[in-house]
Amino acid sequence: MKTIELKHPLIEHKLAILRDRKTGTKEFREIIKEISMFLCYEAMSDAKLDEVTVETPIEKMKTGKLNEDNYAFVPILRAGMGMLEGVINVIPNAKIGHIGMYRDEKTFEPINYFFKVPKKIEKKEVVILDPMLATGGSAIDAIDLLKSKGVKKIKFLCIIAAPEGIKKVEKKHPDVQIYCASIDSHLNENKYIVPGLGDAGDRIFGTK
Repeated sequence: MKTIELKHPLIEHKLAILRDRKTGTKEFREIIKEISMFLCYEAMSDAKLDEVTVETPIEKMKTGKLNEDNYAFVPILRAGMGMLEGVINVIPNAKIGHIGMYRDEKTFEPINYFFKVPKKIEKKEVVILDPMLATGGSAIDAIDLLKSKGVKKIKFLCIIAAPEGIKKVEKKHPDVQIYCASIDSHLNENKYIVPGLGDAGDRIFGTK
């Protein structure tokens, strides 16, 4: 599946604020949340609706309604938590899992330290959240973990993606649809996305 990049003037505007090194923690968090909502709307464009009957102030009508219990959001800790509030605003009754990973500063490989997902996760559509898709290592490990639990339908939402990471994920997991706000230029020698926006986790939580 080809990665879906949101193309919209408002998204570019919001990204410009995110990328600016002078943007403070509060505004950075708020914009991560806003862009995450837009990504979730796009990711749900193929959602299946159940037919229900509702009564408006005028008359009864048949319409479609989402079974929110069929969905789970799984942020990759810790930066993925910054996206969680935005997507929950869209599907508030979705279940929440967590995958804990950090990057080895010498090998640049992800190290897993926590994995907790809702019951019957294999019956749900799972949306992984991580602001940055850089090398693709964390994304692939997260997808591997979920597939090992029997999950069949997985989507990956990120704010910024590097072509190198996209290529690796698409090769290893061609059935997983990636959604991002921007596909940036490349990875530098330290495996950071260029031009990127720095370390998303540090900027979301104000730890640097």
